[in-house]
Amino acid sequence: MECGKKECSWSSWKGQVVDLLHWRDVRQSGLVFSSVLLLLFSLTQFSVVSVVAYLALATLSATISFRVYKSVLQAVQKTDEGHPFKAYLEVEIALSPDQISKYVEKVQLYVNHTLKELRRLFLVQDLVDSIKFAVLMWLLTYVGALFNGLTLLILAVVSMFSMPLVYEKYQTQIDQYLGLVRTQVNAIMAKIREKVPGAKRKDE
Repeated sequence: MECGKKECSWSSWKGQVVDLLHWRDVRQSGLVFSSVLLLLFSLTQFSVVSVVAYLALATLSATISFRVYKSVLQAVQKTDEGHPFKAYLEVEIALSPDQISKYVEKVQLYVNHTLKELRRLFLVQDLVDSIKFAVLMWLLTYVGALFNGLTLLILAVVSMFSMPLVYEKYQTQIDQYLGLVRTQVNAIMAKIREKVPGAKRKDE
């Protein structure tokens, strides 16, 4: 039952992310999108330390002002509503040992899989896959020469919030072109495997 609850929680979280990227709630998606973009653009102009400090100051200014305002209001109206952030202060935010263990296991699986995949590519277990990886790295050298990391991150965020909508609207056409491209690539890879010695996959 506990495993079922975890899977249900993961599915719920995944569904919320999908809804966010597909703009099911325009207000919520717009708020997240604009906040992330504002943060990234701030990082292009200021250092990480400055951005974190400014965000902390802005948050503290808002919370302190609201706390003082509510205290003055309660004094004038002679009410005793308590701390204005009491509901949030009582929310449990600590991670349980089970949650920490679950996240550590997930990270461990990703790290182990990545290390095995990199070993396979760099030690040329499959010649064609290693060649494709080399071509990808070569293309990334040109991308890196044109854009820095933050610019790529901004483009990635914009794509994450725009591509799902484009795909939903033109899904048939996109799938058709992707199918043609995939067919051509597979045909080229098959020819390479036939002509290059040692490039054929071994049957496991």
